[in-house]
Amino acid sequence: MSSRYDCTDAAQRAEGISEATAALRKGELTVLPTDTVYGVGVDAFNPEAVTALLAAKGRGRQMPPPVLVGSRRAALALVEDVSSSGNDLIDEFWPGGLTLVFRSAKSLVWDLGDTKGTVAVRMPMQPVALDLLRETGPLAVTSANLTGSPPATTADDAEAQLGAAVSVYLDDGPCTADVPSTIVDMTGAVPRLLRRGVIPVRRLREVVALIVDDEEEDA
Repeated sequence: MSSRYDCTDAAQRAEGISEATAALRKGELTVLPTDTVYGVGVDAFNPEAVTALLAAKGRGRQMPPPVLVGSRRAALALVEDVSSSGNDLIDEFWPGGLTLVFRSAKSLVWDLGDTKGTVAVRMPMQPVALDLLRETGPLAVTSANLTGSPPATTADDAEAQLGAAVSVYLDDGPCTADVPSTIVDMTGAVPRLLRRGVIPVRRLREVVALIVDDEEEDA
């Protein structure tokens, strides 16, 4: 049976983060708010939990989940190398709606799916999410909806789609943005845009050179 906590109430928020931390350590799924849309997450280092996450979404191993972190230091422990462009983007946009794809550290023992040796990492600008991530460490998190359905912008939306597959729902009210994160590939010599999102191309280009395959300008 799922538990749900109103994180706008201080006591419920503290209890919810504690219960979510315990559930995640047992390999169970938790729905959490982010600064873009609601996410559903598991311990990134628990392969069975990651498999359960993909199954709940109706998604295969060919679409591995990104990893959310609670600090820059936690992110750097997951990746092989960060270029000066990567550091500049982190300085400018983290915490926030930018997901960066790096080569994953060869020392890591985990299985996020068919990653081809990469990991997509983001530090969200959402207090409940950051409090949880600082308790749990890195979480594999994907949008809290069934594959092919609209992203969940409220805990109600997430629960309607994922139901009892999730052990704990952390409800912090409607998300302030209903646009997903922008994704940039940092594995080549020059950063490449993989997905348009909440951070516009023009803002990214104020910080780094950027390859954009589809050169349509942001509105």
